[in-house]
Amino acid sequence: MKKYGRTFHLPISPGATSDDKIMSSLEGLNESDLVVTEKMDGENTTIHSGGSHARSPDSRYHPSRDWLKAFAAAVSPQLAENERIVGENLYARHSVAYDALPSYFLGFAWIIGDEIQPWDLTLLRFEELGITPVPTLYRGAYTADLVVELAGSLDLTSQEGFVVRIAGAFQEADMPTRMGKYVREGHVQSETHLMKADLIPNRLADV
Repeated sequence: MKKYGRTFHLPISPGATSDDKIMSSLEGLNESDLVVTEKMDGENTTIHSGGSHARSPDSRYHPSRDWLKAFAAAVSPQLAENERIVGENLYARHSVAYDALPSYFLGFAWIIGDEIQPWDLTLLRFEELGITPVPTLYRGAYTADLVVELAGSLDLTSQEGFVVRIAGAFQEADMPTRMGKYVREGHVQSETHLMKADLIPNRLADV
């Protein structure tokens, strides 16, 4: 089991706190093929060949993780030992209320060894495994105004933010330069808060 790497905040991300890391430069994102996905308000979760775990491999029990463990039980046997699927466990409501989710687990990364796989191959692997990806907000080249324009297009009442990454493969060690996140101002996200709060499930589409 391995903990998923840390995603640094983009320099203009208003949700960065004193404990967060901020990208020092956008040079690593200056590529002709970027993918921008919605940052979902859930719990970072990894599915591997042996099961699943929240952000930390030694995360303790919480009822909000029961659905995900059952879901992972069907996916894990299909994964190789060096293969990981990372996404958001959206069963429990955090700061954003979702009323029409396609699934309680939305994937955003496929990792083999220490390499985050290309986005297009990731989508194909998700399809094979029956995993729904996070929504894509933009696909195309880097521009100087891209991050500002994307920030301006967010619905801050229903969207936490977005994540920018290069579409190609890159090492987990290069996450601080090859991907970054924008989080809305004042967003609350902590495991302590989740553990102590009343469990209110989000809703799936057509339910």
